[in-house]
Amino acid sequence: MKEELIELLQYRIVEGAIGPSALRNQGNSGVLAAARYFLKAIDLFKFTVTTERKFNSVLNAHTEQLKVSFPKGARHWGAARKALNLYLRDVLYNRYLFRHFGFRKIEKWLEVPLDSYSAKAIRKGFGIKELPPWKGIKYLTPESSQAYQEAAKRIASKGGFARVHLDILYWRGVGQDTELA
Repeated sequence: MKEELIELLQYRIVEGAIGPSALRNQGNSGVLAAARYFLKAIDLFKFTVTTERKFNSVLNAHTEQLKVSFPKGARHWGAARKALNLYLRDVLYNRYLFRHFGFRKIEKWLEVPLDSYSAKAIRKGFGIKELPPWKGIKYLTPESSQAYQEAAKRIASKGGFARVHLDILYWRGVGQDTELA
């Protein structure tokens, strides 16, 4: 597929993945535009690495870069991580981008985009006492995110799929009242 078409598909995916509700209440009206601008410029080939450790390193670096690109007063790690995870998930779900960037090998490492819905369902499915309290995306730290992602990985493995897919189930309300989505 021509590079120009790939680029246009990436832009379309960014616009769809990072809608107004994805980053609302993050402290500044410029967060949405900043996230979209940053994500459109990402080289997705950097994510298709050979180990989970390398993947996490790339994900963490991009999260920090996105965070500092946000306007002052809105530089929240959790908002940056959510935007990045939403985008990567939607790239995974687009067959052309999936193929072009080799996302098959990283699907198992992609994170579930965390928000109040997914956090509530993960807490219910994994155990409230084992996870840090959910205070909101704005207050999410790398440590609390890691705890939720590990719990999500365990829940998803019971269903035989990658944790990134839990978002689709939880957003639709599937699995929130059961142990496994």
